[in-house]
Formats: sequence, C-alpha cells, structure tokens
Amino acid sequence: MSAEDLEKYETDMELALYREYRDVVGLFTHVVETERRFYLANEVDVQVRTGSGETWFEVTMSDAWVWDVYRPARFVKNVRVITFKDVNVEELAKSDLEIPKGGGFPS
Repeated sequence: MSAEDLEKYETDMELALYREYRDVVGLFTHVVETERRFYLANEVDVQVRTGSGETWFEVTMSDAWVWDVYRPARFVKNVRVITFKDVNVEELAKSDLEIPKGGGFPS
C-alpha cells in the first residue's frame, strides 16, 4: 500500500465518520470534549476531585457516541473518563427546522 493509498483511506474514513456524526448528532443532548476524545451524550456528570495537591475531573456519561475513526463500535452505554486536563460540556440546541409531526407542511 502506497503512502497515497493510505492517505486516501484515512480521508475516506474521516469523511465517513463526519457523515455518521451528522446523522446521529440530533439523538443527543450534550457535547463533551476532553483532551483525548469528543463525545455526544444524553447524560453527563462532571465531578471535580482533589487529592495529594492535585485536581482532576471525573466525567461519567450515559448513552454516548464517541468520535474515533478507528473504533468499530462508536455507540457506548456508559463512559467514565478521568482527566487532569480541561473538560468542556455543552448542551446542544435543538434545531428550529424540525419536521412537523404528521409529515405535512403548515399552511
């Protein structure tokens, strides 16, 4: 496999991951960023822990999706992350462009 073939494969994988993200983002209520991963989740709890003069974060998520191109199963029931770095949690805004119930358009 040439370097060009490998680059094309990685580009195709990243595009497929982006498309999957686009398809599933509406199923989740929160975005969580850590130094290593990006998650979509419906339940998020962040606890600040201290000990031995250090501070860290314990993040637990339920009903999550993991942005990881090399992971074969991205849907995860429960996730627990321990990190000494920043954690960003954002609540997703629901789109104003939802399809009306019943499939019809308002008159």
